[in-house]
Amino acid sequence: MCPSRRDFLGATAAATSSLLNTKDSPATTSALHVIRTTLTATASLAIAHALALPEPYWATISTIVAVQSSLVASWNLSWRRFAGTALGAAIGAALASLFAPSGWLFSLAMFAAGVVCLLIRLDRAAYRFASITLAIVILASHGQRAWITAGHRFIEVAIGIAIGLVATAVWPERSDSSSPHASSP
Repeated sequence: MCPSRRDFLGATAAATSSLLNTKDSPATTSALHVIRTTLTATASLAIAHALALPEPYWATISTIVAVQSSLVASWNLSWRRFAGTALGAAIGAALASLFAPSGWLFSLAMFAAGVVCLLIRLDRAAYRFASITLAIVILASHGQRAWITAGHRFIEVAIGIAIGLVATAVWPERSDSSSPHASSP
């Protein structure tokens, strides 16, 4: 290892140690948040790659969303994301299997997802996630069968949500809502 790299790594380790040794400071909370979010996002990316999923970044994005808040807040958003993704994948795959993908089909699918959300009392967040999944399944299937795209999307999101929830439960953040740095990365 060249001296400049060694100096850089040593300085980084010293700075991190200094931040983490300051008990309950906003910098400690933020540093732990950065470490936790980075590790969990990397884990979800590794799992999605290991499963050979075509767009593993969706697992990572779902993990980042899930670990950004407390367990209660994370659970509340995660189940909506899970339900919306499942609904969007099912409706999108069913319609795209019957009809050629088009803007009209996408509009019909979004309307159908909205009606289903109203009937089963899913909220706007679930509808938003269903719509995102519909767009991917119907408009971005890249020539593969819609059920394959829908299945991949669902699995990628489910992996991300699961890892995010486990990480948030096992490694909870201390929250200091009075701190101006509480929502910092």
